[in-house]
Amino acid sequence: MNKADNMTKYSLRSWVLVLALAPTILVGILLGSYFTINRFYELEETLIEQGGNIIEPLAIAAEIGLEKQDFETTKKLITAAQLNKSSLVQFIAIFDTENRVIVTSHHYKDHELMRYDQPLSSLMRTELEQVGDSLILRSPIFSSDHELKLTNFDDRDSQQLSAAKLGYIAILVNKENSLLEQHRAAVAAFIIVLIGVQLNLLFTFRLVKNVTQPITEMVRVVAKIREGKLDTRVDGNLIGELDLLKRGINAMASSLSEYHDEMQQNIDQATSDLRETLEQIEIQNVELDLAKKRALEASRIKSEFLANMSHELRTPLNGVIGFAKQLLKTPLHTSQQDYINTIEKSATNLLEIINDILDFSKLEAGKLVLENLPFALRELVGDTVTILSNSAREKDIELVIDIDQSIPEALCGDPMRIGQILTNLIGNAIKFTDSGSVHLSLKLTDGTKDKVNIRCEITDTGIGIAPQQQEILFQAFGQADSSISRRFGGTGLGLIITKRLVNRMGGQIGCNSKANEGSTFWFTLPLETSQYPVGHFLTPEKLLNRSILLVEPRELSNKALLKQFQHWGMKTTNIGSMGQLAECSLSGSKKYDYAVVSCKALNPDEDSTEQLKSIKELSQFVLYLVCTNEQDTHAIFDTVDKILLAPVNEKVLAETLIDPKPDTSSPHQLEEHTQVEPIARENLNVLAVDDNPANLKLIDTLLKELVSQVTVIDNGQGAVNIAQERSFDLIFMDIQMPGTDGISATKQIRQHSLNRNTPIIAVTAHAIAEEREMIQQSGMDGYLPKPIDEAALKSVINRWKTRPKFTHFDPFTLNWELCLTQANQKPDLALDMLKMLVASLPETTDQIKQALEEFNQESMLASVHKLHGACCYCGVPTTQKLCQEIESSLKRGSAVADVEPEILELLDELTKVESAANQVISQLSTDVIDDNQTRLL
Repeated sequence: MNKADNMTKYSLRSWVLVLALAPTILVGILLGSYFTINRFYELEETLIEQGGNIIEPLAIAAEIGLEKQDFETTKKLITAAQLNKSSLVQFIAIFDTENRVIVTSHHYKDHELMRYDQPLSSLMRTELEQVGDSLILRSPIFSSDHELKLTNFDDRDSQQLSAAKLGYIAILVNKENSLLEQHRAAVAAFIIVLIGVQLNLLFTFRLVKNVTQPITEMVRVVAKIREGKLDTRVDGNLIGELDLLKRGINAMASSLSEYHDEMQQNIDQATSDLRETLEQIEIQNVELDLAKKRALEASRIKSEFLANMSHELRTPLNGVIGFAKQLLKTPLHTSQQDYINTIEKSATNLLEIINDILDFSKLEAGKLVLENLPFALRELVGDTVTILSNSAREKDIELVIDIDQSIPEALCGDPMRIGQILTNLIGNAIKFTDSGSVHLSLKLTDGTKDKVNIRCEITDTGIGIAPQQQEILFQAFGQADSSISRRFGGTGLGLIITKRLVNRMGGQIGCNSKANEGSTFWFTLPLETSQYPVGHFLTPEKLLNRSILLVEPRELSNKALLKQFQHWGMKTTNIGSMGQLAECSLSGSKKYDYAVVSCKALNPDEDSTEQLKSIKELSQFVLYLVCTNEQDTHAIFDTVDKILLAPVNEKVLAETLIDPKPDTSSPHQLEEHTQVEPIARENLNVLAVDDNPANLKLIDTLLKELVSQVTVIDNGQGAVNIAQERSFDLIFMDIQMPGTDGISATKQIRQHSLNRNTPIIAVTAHAIAEEREMIQQSGMDGYLPKPIDEAALKSVINRWKTRPKFTHFDPFTLNWELCLTQANQKPDLALDMLKMLVASLPETTDQIKQALEEFNQESMLASVHKLHGACCYCGVPTTQKLCQEIESSLKRGSAVADVEPEILELLDELTKVESAANQVISQLSTDVIDDNQTRLL
């Protein structure tokens, strides 16, 4: 665009002058320069040729005088030559082989310039040297005895030529005449170019007059035609092509007038076609919208299919697993118990397969939502390993937990999914290991104040995996060997689910393995640190400088326990066998505060009781670790103070050592006692609703063992009717029922009945996230999945039996169930977070008000961001939503005044939250404390 503008700055006259003169001047200068320079070179070559024609005959003629040393004759010769060509030759000198001057044509003050400054042997032909405005030519003088030819001496031997050389002759040639001729040539060229330019200028002005003026007139006519004056024409008699151009412009003006009407018609036609095209596009958009709706409908149908499949499969499994557990409580002989255990394990395995398929389907559909909750890492790992440790003890496998002490305990993430990852990987390691060990190691690879990056490695000594088989490990339904599914079982979904969960959390996963040498599965997870304390570890400072005797022959377990004791600052004596214990007892009468003894350390050929007594004599408190399910603890129970199952949870180990209380009964005695001891039933009136007879019978049976009065109904409308007539302490409601389903029944009970504030727990086999969200939004208070687990049912009853009636505030202002969910179902932690929020509200409110008065965007953003972070863990949906809206608007650059209505609404909501939270805290503080004490007992 700028180039075109620059071109239009100059008139046509200027362009014609420039384009006509510039080439002529340029060509004239180039031609003049070319011929001048060529003339220079010709004069230079002529001068050199003249000098050569003089010096070479003189070199031949001087040979006789030099051989006979007749210098006088030679001088006459060169003097005559110099005088004959005095206008060209200034001075002639002859030098001998020693580079000395022999003869000169006359006296010359700078005769030293004539001397050859290179070795004389290199002068084999006539050479030229430029000295100022003069030329010096030098030619060798050879003896005639050798019949030398100056033009063909290159073919002879150089040594012979050097021997035949008598000297050389030098001539100083004057270049003044040549330079004068060069200057004359340059002046002549300049005059010729100047005359040519003047002639070109004359013709150029004539051309400008006859061409540019008509063209200027044509430009004026074209401008009028462009303005729409199509009757304008170019007049006058013009020459050559300009006359043709004039006729063309006039014809163009006539044609434009004709085309104008035709163009208007085309525009109208194009407009009509465009309307039709837009209509077609609109039809296509409608079709695309319908296709999108069909895709969404297909996704909805898939979700419904998953929900229905989950319900249809879990419903019969609920009866199978539940009644199998109930049957185990009845008197049975050994074979019957074995059969029932097999039924229960098979049904549980089938349930795990169903859960894997559903998890994989949710991951495929992108429906799996990860939570971000605070959790205690070591407690989570300990609970996960405890569930799997029984399988390791059955196979007599060493299962070891090794957690880097630099990893913080309180982290934020999805504890359930992290536990699922650990369960899959550790479970696989145990399943594919027949002997040896399974080592779980957690290390801190990178960490800041707010974030940490953890690397977890699970190493086993199992069957291993060949390199070519590792490529399909993390593929759906893939296993390293197709025969493995027959030997070990499984769907092949565990690793692909684990991989996708790790990737969704922002981590990576991989495997290092060799066939028959074991495997190492590793994954990394970036996690945030929790700003709230999670977990209640007892202070290990009480163990500082305490002495402890560790008797553990297994290397991995020994290192893990030793590192833990050293971290607590304990003085550890580490031995690996009872033989070393004898040496330790002989070395002195030292008494240890504690002794930790592994069952693997005892000599099987000797009496276990006597071996433990010898350890008891050396320590005040003996902790015995059971490493296998075949270990009989009845015989050794009286010789030790505490019996724990290996691997020992770090928290359990710390509590045991800090408060060393001897066991009153062995683990086996406790197990047998719990099987026959009758359970004290709660004085509660419970309503159970389910349309499946088997499930209704099962929940009736389970509830009658836990509560005093149970009422069962097999349909939703019957539940609504009885809820209007009788008051209940707790209601268990199935979701999917014919007629009035569980959600509709709940809404009717909440609207008009005697149980408007009664806790209603959803009992359903649905497992997808959408169903759970719908259940929470329907007015139900809790969720109990099928198959019903007796421990989970008891936990629900204990949680809701003393539930306070929160009727004085909106559940969207404060939702206690959401508090529990965000605190990983830990009432004490949820209560602590709520207390912290209430304590921070006055200061936060003042900061927001001050920022609002000053319209300080930076201060407002900082205050709202801090409040938003606290709301994420305290179950205040409305406050959290308002904080998110305000924070997002401020980050987009909105002013404080633009979000003033939302800020004022937030301040009002904080007042409601403070009032509701104080009510909840006052009603629940005592209950949480009592519940904690009960669980510690």
